This record gives sequence, structure tokens and C-alpha cells, in this order.
Amino acid sequence: MGSVRRIEREKKTVDAMIRLYCDKRHNDSAGLCDDCRELMDYALARLDRCVFGESKPTCGKCPIHCYKKDRREQIIEVMRFAGPRMLWTNPFLAIGHLVDGRRKIPPLPAKGKPGEPGQRQPE
Repeated sequence: MGSVRRIEREKKTVDAMIRLYCDKRHNDSAGLCDDCRELMDYALARLDRCVFGESKPTCGKCPIHCYKKDRREQIIEVMRFAGPRMLWTNPFLAIGHLVDGRRKIPPLPAKGKPGEPGQRQPE
């Protein structure tokens, strides 16, 4: 599991978790409901802007809470529901996420000019 693919794999994991949650909880046969679609867009945008980049820890172990409070509560609910079920529905993503969770948390990147790789980005 190379570091080049870390963010993309995390995006696939979040996507799978939100879809599983929405399918089982909201049962919208047309795909994601509006609330879950908004959460998905928000979560993917947060991953794109992660200050750790490809060396990011799992969100649950991250020292930076980049989600707004209401979104953080939503994603926690999704992860608590979907996380255990992912072992049956998406075992490779689930195991990859468990392995990523065992990695050492990298030091916080230094503050710098917005847009510089590895630097903190404003919301």
C-alpha cells in the first residue's frame, strides 16, 4: 500500500462507508440522499485539503479536527455504523483502513503560505 495512493484509498473508504450507511439507514433506491451526498462532498473536500497529504493518519487519530462540529458528528455516526460492516462488504478497504490506523502519527506540518504542499490550508 504505497503512500502515493493513500488519499485516494481513503476517499474510496469514505465513499463506501457513506454509501453503506445511506443504503441501510435511508434506503433511497436512487442512490445517496441529499444529506449523505452533502456529507460525501464535504468529506472528499476535506481529504483533498488534508495538511498531512499522503502521510495522513486516519481521521479518528488525527490531531487536527478539520471537520465542522455538525459534519464531525455526522461522519462519526456513519463510521460507527459502517465501520464494522465494511469487513463483509469491502474487506480490502476495511483492512487497509485498520492497517493505516496502526501507523505512527506524523508531526504537524509547519504553517506556511496557503497552497504550498504540506502546509496548513485555510478552510
